[in-house]
Amino acid sequence: MNGASREALAAARESLDALTDNTSVDAAKLSGELAAVTALLDREVSLRRVLTDPAQAGEAKAELARRLLGGQVGGETVDLVYGMVRSRWSRSRDLVDSVEELANIADLTAAQQAGALDDVEDELFRFGRIVTSSTELRSALTDKAASATAKSELLRSLLGGKANPVTERLVVRLVTQPRGRSLEAGLESLSKLAAARRNRMVAVVTSAVPMTDQQKQRLGAVLAKLYGRQMHLNLDVDPSVLGGITVQVGDEVINGTIAERLDEATRRLAG
Repeated sequence: MNGASREALAAARESLDALTDNTSVDAAKLSGELAAVTALLDREVSLRRVLTDPAQAGEAKAELARRLLGGQVGGETVDLVYGMVRSRWSRSRDLVDSVEELANIADLTAAQQAGALDDVEDELFRFGRIVTSSTELRSALTDKAASATAKSELLRSLLGGKANPVTERLVVRLVTQPRGRSLEAGLESLSKLAAARRNRMVAVVTSAVPMTDQQKQRLGAVLAKLYGRQMHLNLDVDPSVLGGITVQVGDEVINGTIAERLDEATRRLAG
């Protein structure tokens, strides 16, 4: 997003944070209602165009949203959407993406309030690794011919009772309502949102053998100093790296594996 949409999303996130700071607000319920609004706006293209039309007065658009949603969702959800449609958006799709992001943040907030945010972060990462390693599972979850119900049942058989309910809800929504994204991109986006709840960055660390607690603490401290922010480590074990570690933060890769050094030596000899 850029320009007006970025500013509108920032304002909406502030409003959501203010709402969920109130312990009387059910963040999980709010998430479900925002997800329902996302589905509505994604389905009704003409509606979202009207709600983001810069030629229309903000108050008129907000009142239209209130009439449509009043009685269908709770007052907190109506108030959030009311404020969002009063804002200016660069593209109509940006409004839908932003409502969806608020739904995910609300669920992550529910996990944070329950002291389970770390578990959700780890489960999202591990699920992503499972999907990457299983072509059959990925095909089943991304099959356009399969119904949303069938995909939901498959996910609940995999995650039900084994993962945090927030993780399950996030993954089910992503798989049944991909909205043009790849499964991998969606999981990465969710991981980044989870890390942002604690103002943290995510580092994907690959090592030949599991790291000790001391090694993890030392690496986390080094990365936090290097990037100026607290770092959440997603740990992966890959014997093929032979030794050392590879650290990926966003698009940047810090490679200190024996395999990489051997490859470099081979390239130099070949040259």
